[in-house]
This record gives sequence, C-alpha cells and structure tokens, in this order.
Amino acid sequence: MRDFDQQYEQLCQHVRQTQRLASAAEVLAWDEHTYMPPQAGPYRAEQLQLLAGLVHQRRTDPDWGARLEDLAAWAEEHRPDAPETVNLLRLRRDWRRQKRLPQSLVEELAHTTSRAQQVWAESRPKNDWNAFAPWLEKVLELKRQQAEALDYQQHIYDALLEDYEPGATTASVQAVLQPLGEALRKLVQRIQHAPLKTDPGLLRRHWPRSEQEKLGRWAAEQLGFSFRRGRLDVTAHPFCTRLGPHDVRITTRYDEQFFPSAFFSILHEAGHGLYEQGLPAEQYGLPLGDSVSLGVHESQSRLWENHVGRSLEFWQWCFPKAREHFPQALADVELEQFHRAVNHVEPSLIRVESDEVTYNLHILIRFELEQELLTGALSVADLPQAWNARYEHYLGVQVPDVAQGVMQDVHWSAGLVGYFPTYSLGNLYAAQLMQAAEQDIGPLGPQWSRGQFTPLLQWMREHVHQHGRRYDPAELIRRATGREPEAQPLLEYLTARFSAIYGL
Repeated sequence: MRDFDQQYEQLCQHVRQTQRLASAAEVLAWDEHTYMPPQAGPYRAEQLQLLAGLVHQRRTDPDWGARLEDLAAWAEEHRPDAPETVNLLRLRRDWRRQKRLPQSLVEELAHTTSRAQQVWAESRPKNDWNAFAPWLEKVLELKRQQAEALDYQQHIYDALLEDYEPGATTASVQAVLQPLGEALRKLVQRIQHAPLKTDPGLLRRHWPRSEQEKLGRWAAEQLGFSFRRGRLDVTAHPFCTRLGPHDVRITTRYDEQFFPSAFFSILHEAGHGLYEQGLPAEQYGLPLGDSVSLGVHESQSRLWENHVGRSLEFWQWCFPKAREHFPQALADVELEQFHRAVNHVEPSLIRVESDEVTYNLHILIRFELEQELLTGALSVADLPQAWNARYEHYLGVQVPDVAQGVMQDVHWSAGLVGYFPTYSLGNLYAAQLMQAAEQDIGPLGPQWSRGQFTPLLQWMREHVHQHGRRYDPAELIRRATGREPEAQPLLEYLTARFSAIYGL
C-alpha cells in the first residue's frame, strides 16, 4: 500500500478530533461533579446527550470504518509489530463493538445517567431511596439493551464487563473472587481473635480541612503527581479523569472528624493520575495513549494508596510532616500507634473507607448483586433488602440506612455496571506487580522511609504505563511479572502485613 502512511495519518486526525469532542464531554462531566450549581443539572444532561451522539456518529461512521478495516488488514500482514498496527487493530476492535450500538441508545444513556447521578447526589444525604429507585430502573434497562446490542456468548454480564476489562468474563472473575472471598473471611476471623489490637479511635479527632488539603496535595506531589499537569478538587464521590494529554483531574472529599477519608482517597486518585500522566502524550486520543483497562488502572491506585501509603516505611517518612499540620490531633500519638490505626481491620459498611482485608468482600457483594439485577433475578425494589442480607452474610454487619448501604456508590447511577470487579482485579494485579518490582529493584520500604518513590514510579512507567493498550490486561501483567494473573501474591501480601500488625 503506497500511501499507507498518508492514510494512517488522516485516520489518526479523525480519531484525535473525535477525542477532542469526547474530552469536551469529560470537562462537562467533571464540572457536573465539582462546581456545577444544582439547578443546571437538566441542561447539563442535554449537553452530554448531544456530545455523546456526535462522538458516537464519528466513531461509527461507515466510510471511516471501511478505511479502518482496509488499513488494519494491510498493516497486520505487512507491519505486524509496528506501533501504527497496534493502534489500528485496537481501533478496529473498538469500531466493530461500537457500531453495534444504536445512536439513540448511546444518547439516551448519556442523558439518563447524567440525571441519575444528579438525583443520586441529592437523594443519598436524605436517605431517599424512593426518589432514586426509578432512575436506577431506567439505567438498568438501558444497560440491558446495551448488553443485548453488543451480544455475548454465555452471560449478559460479559458484554458489559468487556468495556472495563477486555478479555475477562463473568466466569473468570467468579473463579478468582469466590475463593479469594473465602480466604479473606478466614483471615478476618483470625484478626478478630488476634493477641494484638489497634486503636482506630485516634483517627476520629479534629483534622482541619485546610491542613488536610495541604498534606494530601504535598504527599501526592512527592509520589510524583504533577500539579502542572493536574489539579485537586472536591466532589461527593472521589474520582480521577483525564481531560487532555496534560490535564489530569483528581478529586477527594473531606471529613474533619476522620483523617483517612481524604488522605487515602487523595493517594488513591493520585495513583490513577500517575498512570494517566505516564501514558505517551504524543499518542493521546489513540489506543497507545490510553489506559488498557480499569483493572490495571486500579492496580496503580491501590498500589500507591495501600502498598505504599499504608506501609510503616511511608509513615516513618510522612508522620513528622503530619504532626506539623495536626499538632493537636497527633500530640499524644506515636508513629507505630498511628500506623497500626490506619491499618485497622474491622468489617464495616462503607466500601471506600474499608480496610484492605475486607475490601474485596465489598466488591464480591456488588459483583453478585449487579449480575442478578441485569438478569432480572433481583428487582430494584428488592435491592436494599438483598444488599443488607449480603452485608450480614459476608461481613457480619447490619446496615442502618440506604445512605450507608445500597446508595453509597455513584457507579450504578452512572451506568458503570461491570466496573466493580475491576477493583478486586486491581488489587490482585497490584500485589503481583509489587512482587516483580521488588525482584527487579530490591527492597522498596527503605526507599520509602527516605521519601524516595521515583524508582517504583519509573518501574511502573516502564512495565505498565508506556505500553498504553498495546497488550490486553492479562498479557500486560504476564509480561510485567513473568506470571499469569493470580490471587496468591495478594493473599501473601495481606497475610504478611497483617500478621505483623496483629501478632498472628
């Protein structure tokens, strides 16, 4: 093909222009969750609906798709290992998937999920399930239509899971999560009867918001997050979004009576942000400039939040700085007390504030429930009761209200059905990546105790970030670690950390 390079560049221009439209929608969505006044909600939903339709038109244009098919076929045969071929093959896979979706459905999903999130944000503080439930019904019906349009071989959930973790299936995730959940429940029981105890009460003191923001921003910057290419804002449910090649937004929420809420969510979202800032900027808008999956994304956020941020070595470095910002709250607290407190294990209600050991049990509950919701085995009307029963079964806790129960997460209102399992996959990947990094670099804890995080970040840049979507998630982990993705490294890590803390 004589004019391959020219045609490829023309195709890339089309893709990048489409991404600019998608980025404009992301800006509006970011604003919706941070600064938008409440009464602007209905019009914002119309804006997002319009942009979603325009983006879908461009991504499913038949003339563009025909040229993409021709270019991808030629490149696959003649330049199988070239970066251009990677982009073309990924774009072809996306094109074939997206063209199955009717534009009317894409637009309706954008409008409905925008309004549903607004209603969720208003209803959750009021414990008003009746106001939110009809919107959840609408979202789920649209997600069923989406799954049917995308088609699936075994389980309707597979069609939606593919959006977040390419190559994963309901069965493959179940095969990991179910035995992991059983092992973690046993570890929780051992901890509950452990000879040593922790005191989480010292975290429930007065932590001025302004000082929380200063410390959190400083810590994120020390890990490597660039505020010249990003910013930190406040929202109801923390998230990270990339609005351009040099524009990564992270968010948190502050609780002046509970230190971990903001600090660890900042580390978590900064981990996402480090991944986004590590993707090849020159490939922005193309597959090689995009993250491979949410599971891999979560591996980065959970790695920096937990493996690093809850380690004793991290706090050997960070605790003196924390004392500068919170002299009263930490006046009578020693380093080891504080470290043990931020690693307190106790079955609880709120996923985002749960400890590392019980966290995946929260995910297992959601994984089971959203399958049942999709298939119709569980109705929205019965969802709160089913949620409460699962929490009693898996975590042994009673749910007092919907705000602390079924309405605690934004995901279902946003139409993110199939997203939750990627959190647990991220935990698995993070433990496996950490083992491989330490094998290559050597012990990392001593470096963290000196505030040296660059070696770990550079390893992640080399083995994860720079590849974009060159490989599917499982292949990326296999190449980075030399092993198939598995749960054993996570169980080894959790057992070792919490045996030391609780004297098991």
